[in-house]
Amino acid sequence: MPLIDGLTSLWDRLLGAQPDPPPLLVLLTAAVALVVVSTRLPWRVARNAVTIAHEGGHALVALLTGRKLRGIRLHSDTSGLTLSAGRPSGPGMILTLLAGYVAPSLVGLAGAWLLGGNRITLLLWVAVALLLAMLVMIRNVFGVLSLLVTGGVVLAVSWYASPQVQAAFAWTSVWFLLLGGVRPVVELQRLRGRGRLPESDADQLAWLTPFPALFWVAVFGLVNLLALLVGAALLAGPILTDAGLTG
Repeated sequence: MPLIDGLTSLWDRLLGAQPDPPPLLVLLTAAVALVVVSTRLPWRVARNAVTIAHEGGHALVALLTGRKLRGIRLHSDTSGLTLSAGRPSGPGMILTLLAGYVAPSLVGLAGAWLLGGNRITLLLWVAVALLLAMLVMIRNVFGVLSLLVTGGVVLAVSWYASPQVQAAFAWTSVWFLLLGGVRPVVELQRLRGRGRLPESDADQLAWLTPFPALFWVAVFGLVNLLALLVGAALLAGPILTDAGLTG
């Protein structure tokens, strides 16, 4: 039947593995992501993607720990706010606060794992699905537009772009999340040192636990650096294969 054949084809396309990208592509996409993260204007624009992942992390963990999600706001200055209802203290609140700064890097690590298996289409479609799920909880106009634009770009690439363009887009995006997850932690501590973020996630965690805010900043940084190292090893698979260092 045409419908069954179409669904089978769609399923095969979703779960099928693409060929290994050229090692040069892996290196170039890493370089592009590094330039974006380390350059002021590109980072100012691309940081919205990190904020989406940050607030999405808060929201997901709030739901998983039994809190009631009230809504998410994304702002044009690349800040965001996730509101949830429940106990103002305890493990659920602690985990919800902890999730934000580590979410971009952990999402990047999950993406690196999928790309390590050459599941490019699956990665892009999962990204679209997560953005759509997050969209229903957005409570401001800029946030809606930000998610629609981001999701639209990912969907267009996954549906219309050539396999080479899809690979370049996927690798650049994952490198960006892995690298881009580290910079906000550095910025967080810099702003805290100037007294400009008295209610940051780290400071709220300090109020809820016996550990100081600097400890939680260090936890954010350690998790994100580990995710970067593991993710980089996964993404470097085509380079190692080309060099004959893997089976």
